[in-house]
Amino acid sequence: MSQVTKEINAITGTIIGVSGKLIIYALVILLLVEGMTRGYAFGHEVFYATAMEPEPGVRYSLTIPEKQDAAETARLLKDVGLIRNEYAVRIQMWFYDYEVYPGTYELSTAMTSKEILQILNVKPETEESTAVPEDSREPETEAEDGEEENLIDGESEAEGDDAL
Repeated sequence: MSQVTKEINAITGTIIGVSGKLIIYALVILLLVEGMTRGYAFGHEVFYATAMEPEPGVRYSLTIPEKQDAAETARLLKDVGLIRNEYAVRIQMWFYDYEVYPGTYELSTAMTSKEILQILNVKPETEESTAVPEDSREPETEAEDGEEENLIDGESEAEGDDAL
């Protein structure tokens, strides 16, 4: 092999090596940008969720059966079309310490996932414990003696707050 052939092979090997490294660097940068973009979108969905549709949205009557876990509930909400991302809702359930109680709920596509979870986090009233009749409620009383002592020189609480 001549000296010129050796030099051409060396230059070609260097070009291929540099090109390969540039391709690998470009792929790494592309994956990082894509990961950051998707990570941001996922975080945005977890902490600043938006509704699926503007008001008034589509209303659904959703029944959550007994012993349904968080994953099944999130999947059900996704299948019905109330949420975009079931994994974001599962993280919201865990992060905000929401529980889902069995029962029938009135939900809308105009609600955010956090609003939906707040509704599902409240035990629905049963027929036995619907409402207390008005005549059995305790009558409201005037301010007690201890509450009047908190006022400063006859000022109301609102006026006292403005002075601070």
